[in-house]
Amino acid sequence: MTATEEGREHQGPAPADSRPSSPPGTMAPGRRTMPRDHRISLTPGYGVDAPNVTPGERRQSLRGFEDTYTDIVDYIVRITHRIWEDQDVGYIYDTYSPGCRLYDDSGVHYGVEQLVHGTMQSINAFPDCRHYADDVIWAGTDEEGFVTSHRAINIGHHTGPWRWSEPTGRKLDTWVIANCVVRENEIYEEWVLYNTAAKLQQLGIDVLAAARDYGNSLAFPTLSERPFAEVDRIEGGRKPLPYPEAPSADFDVEHEVRRLFHDVYNRRDLSAVDRLYAETVRWHGTTNRTGQGRSDVRGMARNLLATFPDLGVRVDEVYWMGNEADGFSVSVRWSGAGTHRGYGLYGEPTGRRVHLWGISQLYFAQERIVEEWSLFNEFDVLAQLLRDEPGRA
Repeated sequence: MTATEEGREHQGPAPADSRPSSPPGTMAPGRRTMPRDHRISLTPGYGVDAPNVTPGERRQSLRGFEDTYTDIVDYIVRITHRIWEDQDVGYIYDTYSPGCRLYDDSGVHYGVEQLVHGTMQSINAFPDCRHYADDVIWAGTDEEGFVTSHRAINIGHHTGPWRWSEPTGRKLDTWVIANCVVRENEIYEEWVLYNTAAKLQQLGIDVLAAARDYGNSLAFPTLSERPFAEVDRIEGGRKPLPYPEAPSADFDVEHEVRRLFHDVYNRRDLSAVDRLYAETVRWHGTTNRTGQGRSDVRGMARNLLATFPDLGVRVDEVYWMGNEADGFSVSVRWSGAGTHRGYGLYGEPTGRRVHLWGISQLYFAQERIVEEWSLFNEFDVLAQLLRDEPGRA
């Protein structure tokens, strides 16, 4: 049995509450085939100038994809390299669908021309920027379509003008996550977090002033314009119930991840961190925050819950690769809403309601999370809180 056949044979177990892995309204199907191992994965030390394996040795069925790509990981990494580092921006027309949907800090955008324009602006501001692939978590098949979660390190210098300032000449060294839905050589949906606040911070730009300016701009989407799902937090005297127990004694990674987010952010049960995280977990967060150990993971959760006391969170999508023996690599996309009524991350409460969304990559060994990389739309959250234009809600 080939790796591709083996991957198609395995379907991930349905979560206990029978919700699909993808939210209603997306173009993605409800379930994906999860790869049972890490054989198709990013090679350590892999240089993006070369294919992931010897050209022509296709390791995975890629119906409709260009012959040069060996597997879905190779496709994602090398199209990124060609567009951003070779500066073949026009290759976007070949690898994104004409009506693609892009979600980022600034809301949802439609159509490939928006993507071409934004990419050219960014390359002009950071023309020497290098994009080092750190990991790609994937699931799916060429028949279902693939989903990918690509984490990359960006290193370069700010030598061109951009929206936030004239060239500063400063060095940029940060990381991003982009989740894509791909079929037949085209990306038709992408969720990307650029770690914008970290970029501005490193370039010496006043993050709060930039966020206020963005919040007051005509392009800023109001809360009512944001397409996000109803979150799970219960109000009005009803108790937020604990997440249902797993239907079997076997370890169900999707069930455990959904249970973790629900119990921590909707039940306010911070002891859930101790149940699922390893004692020595390494944690990497938005705006280049870092931590070691469960206490740092709990600390970030406490800060969010203290800042937004009515915060509710929904897990919108989960997919993974791996198995219990070798460990799991898991991508989680989530969304939330809350009101800034407390002291925590952002100073004096403003009483404003905000929309949050994020992407987390969780790495399991022996049924415990040993490493986490998580980003959320922090710059956008600041803009929602700091805007001074009246009448915007």
